[in-house]
Parts: sequence; C-alpha cells; structure tokens
Amino acid sequence: MNFLFVSNADSAEDWSRALSDIRPDINTQIHPDIGDPSAIDYALVWRPPPGLLASLPNLKLIFSVGAGVDGLIEDPTLPAGVPVVRMVDQGLTEGMTEYVVWQVMNRHRRAALYRQDQEARRWRPRHLRLARNRTVGVLGLGEIGCDAARMLAALRFQVLGWSRTPKSISGVDCHHGRQGLRAVASKAEILVCLLPLTEETAGILNRDLFALMPRGAYLINAARGGHLVEADLLAALDDGALIGASLDVFREEPLPQDHPFWSHPDITITPHDASLTSPASGVRSIANAITCHEAGRPVPNVVDLAQGY
Repeated sequence: MNFLFVSNADSAEDWSRALSDIRPDINTQIHPDIGDPSAIDYALVWRPPPGLLASLPNLKLIFSVGAGVDGLIEDPTLPAGVPVVRMVDQGLTEGMTEYVVWQVMNRHRRAALYRQDQEARRWRPRHLRLARNRTVGVLGLGEIGCDAARMLAALRFQVLGWSRTPKSISGVDCHHGRQGLRAVASKAEILVCLLPLTEETAGILNRDLFALMPRGAYLINAARGGHLVEADLLAALDDGALIGASLDVFREEPLPQDHPFWSHPDITITPHDASLTSPASGVRSIANAITCHEAGRPVPNVVDLAQGY
C-alpha cells in the first residue's frame, strides 16, 4: 500500500513513522518524491499543488491533515469520484477547545488590562463579572464547535450557537439560518468563529455582522482567514463597535510584516496554531477509514463537496 504525504506545515517524518506503526504495510512517499504516480493508493495532504492529485490515476482516498478542506476543494483539477476525508481527531478537537477557552477567558477576565497595570506598576483591583452573566456566541457547531460550546457552557457562560442547519446541544441555545445568525450576533459579547469556509460563509465576519453585536463586543476567529473582512474589523475597532479581537487565521499566511494587524493594540495574533493534528492520534482515523474502504463499508467523515465540509 503506497501513501503520498504532501504538506509544508507538518513533519513528514512523524506522519510516516506514525502511519507505519499503525499499518506496517504502508509505504509512505513524501512529496516531491512521488515515485510511480500510478502506484499511489492514498494521499494525506495539506494544500497540495493544484493538479498534483489529478496526476495520480489509481488514487482511492484523499485525506486532509487538518479539519478544514477548503484548500483542497478549491482545486479545479481535484479528481472526480475520489472521496475526500476530513480529519476528525479528538486531539485536534481538544486543542481547539483549549484555544477558545483561553481566548474567551482572557477577554472575560480582562487580562490585557492587568498586563497594562503590571507594566505601569499600578495596583488597581477590579470588579469582574461572573461567567454566568456573560454571553458567548459560537458560529459553527460541527465536531469542534460543539465541543467548544459545551466546554464554555460547563464554565457557566451563557452560550449561543449558530449553524447552517438545526442542532441541539445540551446547555447551548442553538440557532440556525439567517435570522438565527442575527439573533446570536445581537447578544454575543464574545463571538467565536469555528465555521468551515464555504461560499456561504466567506466574508461572514463583516461590518453588517459587527453592527448587530453589542457595542464593545470581542471577536475570536480560529476558523479561516477568508471568513473575515479585514478592513471591516479595523474600522469596527477604531470606532469602538468592537473592543478587540483574537485572530489565529488570516487571508495571507504568514501574515505580511507590514500588515496593520501586527501593530494594532486591540488585536491578539497567533500563527495559525490554535490546534494542530497530532500524527500519533490522527493516524487512527486514517487507519479506520482505510479499513472501512477495504471492507466495502461506508468511509466516515467523507466531505460533501457541494456543501464544502
């Protein structure tokens, strides 16, 4: 069995070792060393070069290293009929939930103000609100969004969730559709974006949405840079509509050195590492998918290309 690994952002050696540990019959080729293209059975990729996958005539399954697949399905040469499998990994989910909780708590407990006080050697006790009195909105209620919403609810935040289709999550007030989005945005003092990037969600974090939010609300985007209209965020911060933002993803990555986000005092930047797939745990879902495919059973987590996730 021949596997092709394609990613500039992950350790090829770690993935190759993890794959062979769980399936000793796997021989991993690391791009750009493909060998015989016709011998490749499966591909594990992150933003592969356009046309590469189409050059593999006997490809059976395409696996995404990350949870998002927008970088794959944007390729017009993506081979038709080859299932694309998104990464569903408990470690990836837990890591993203940790990131969301970290950023929400930083805002909720006003960490930036305490840092400013420390730098100024200023002793200023503050009266803070309890989580039960703070409303957090979560956009996107897939595997990752559900976990983050549940954890925030467990911390006693008032949690609103939004998704394209109806969802039911214990402890979370769930909404869907256009009116549901307005309902969530109008109440969310902290808004977390964990949506897949599709034609419908591109640019969803824009001035119209910010205008619906309570004045002085806070934005967290850990989904995709394409969700955010960057100029609208800067305008909302400058006029006080939003008080700040934590951003892990950007339209251009790495973020250019001259980008205004770097120097903005109300923006916190992390380098698209909110949660990374661990090879040791990620290979389990890959091995399960291969086993299902070999047995002629439905492969779990296959992407609906029409929906984009």
